[in-house]
Amino acid sequence: MLKLSESARKELEAFFSDKPKSTVRIYLAPGGCSGPHLGLALDEANDDDKVIEEGGFTFCASQGLWDQIGGVSIDLSYMGFTLEPDNPLPGGGGSCSSGCCGSCGSCGH
Repeated sequence: MLKLSESARKELEAFFSDKPKSTVRIYLAPGGCSGPHLGLALDEANDDDKVIEEGGFTFCASQGLWDQIGGVSIDLSYMGFTLEPDNPLPGGGGSCSSGCCGSCGSCGH
């Protein structure tokens, strides 16, 4: 299950307002915030991914990661997007801010 807060949805709408919508990948990033954390990036889905439509956006994550986290809640804070997995991450990580999609330009687009 993927939960997208209204504030996160509005931020994604603002980011894509002048460009075509791309798939947003949820991925496991090493280090930072007390260990591994979930992040966001623009990427195309592949055959090994679980693809979810939510709030008018397409999200993808590897099926293996999805099996580990069980789901995710995406919200927005003053530091950018926050991703909170339903199940604890391996290695003791938890939620962390992700700078994707306009917050600090880490999307590479």
